[in-house]
Amino acid sequence: MKDFAGTPGTLTGLFLRIMQCVFAALTISCVVSTKDFFNYTAFCYLIASMGLQVAWSFGLALLDAYALIKKKVLHNPGLVSLFVVGDWVTATLALAAASASAGITVLFFNDLGHCHFRRECDRFQLSVAFAFFSWITIAISSLIMLWLLAAG
Repeated sequence: MKDFAGTPGTLTGLFLRIMQCVFAALTISCVVSTKDFFNYTAFCYLIASMGLQVAWSFGLALLDAYALIKKKVLHNPGLVSLFVVGDWVTATLALAAASASAGITVLFFNDLGHCHFRRECDRFQLSVAFAFFSWITIAISSLIMLWLLAAG
């Protein structure tokens, strides 16, 4: 298997995993800082999806850090297959959650004309932005993992 940027055990791979984890954690913190998020199923789903993303990305970041420290190669086809499946599942969940939450924020601002709880709406918008940033980094990782599996 080829060793290129973003593959497991590389510095860029570690950076992508850390950014996924950070953006997902920021998404959760923005949503949880509002008092009414539990009234909207999309934001509850966003928290669940990003919680899974934090756990997945943090675990793989630790694995990447271990591989960098020990100078190990993580290109075992079975392990890469697991990374591909996990990345694609979390990427799909993250995109669905971010899109659903974006739909709710559009409803608040465009369809209803205004938001009755302005500060919370700003936090909802910020959480959606962080969720899409998290999804972008997940999508990059999932494409790299698929490419790595295909190259093997």
